[in-house]
Amino acid sequence: MTSSLPSGQTSLMLQMTQRLALSDAHFRRICQLIYQRAGIVLADHKRDMVYNRLVRRLRTLGLDDFGRYLSMLEANQTSAEWQAFINALTTNLTAFFREAHHFPILAEHARRRHGEYRVWSAAASTGEEPFSIAITLADALGMAPGRWRVFASDIDTEVLEKARSGIYRLSELKTLSPHQLQRYFMRGTGPHDGLVRVRQELANYVEFSSLNLLEKQYNIPGPFDAIFCRNVMIYFDKTTQQDILRRFVPLLKPDGLLFAGHSENFSNLVREFSLRGQTVYALSKDKA
Repeated sequence: MTSSLPSGQTSLMLQMTQRLALSDAHFRRICQLIYQRAGIVLADHKRDMVYNRLVRRLRTLGLDDFGRYLSMLEANQTSAEWQAFINALTTNLTAFFREAHHFPILAEHARRRHGEYRVWSAAASTGEEPFSIAITLADALGMAPGRWRVFASDIDTEVLEKARSGIYRLSELKTLSPHQLQRYFMRGTGPHDGLVRVRQELANYVEFSSLNLLEKQYNIPGPFDAIFCRNVMIYFDKTTQQDILRRFVPLLKPDGLLFAGHSENFSNLVREFSLRGQTVYALSKDKA
């Protein structure tokens, strides 16, 4: 006896096994839309990446054509699919204590300040950066209530959910000392062996929120003693970079620090910031 699948299921199975076409026009439109929504510039060599990430959305939605997907997006400017579109096209490369030279500078700066020391991690991704900041401040300042706080934001809501969970693979924490690992993390057991979770005592000092750096007004409780905006500007064009950096100016306290990624040079972009060394910037004297 033989049986056949309903036509709808057959069509879906064919869709899953066939490569959907991404035309030049559709690729250009995708590039325009992600630039308008998130400021991200996608070069031609990113085409395969765009295809591989967005085709998952089409298959999830049961669509067999990029044109239909884009039409669906543009028909509803407030659709929840816009966030899924942004999430799919953002890149999240991060690690605990990435660019490790920044953290002793942060610790030294924090010890010299008075009052609550406040840091903004402007591209928090899955949480490794803000928790690295939190560990640094806990080691440097202790954990007395009101002594310090970390605010962490990202445009990608999916990575923020992982960040809020505070769960990581033990293998991802190789840059931590044994003391830090024991002090700030709990090890999983049984089916959770090989996983760790940030201890609630530390997690209480870190606040996560969704934020698009293109927004005209940042819903973030500044001013801050330090802002981390590392390896983010490389995805924006020069005009967008300048606009974002100028929005940071009123969010930094006097003598506050701005931490950049190793391949970023902010002093060539705006006069408001001057290089202090090791990809760390301070407000220029006439702006402080």
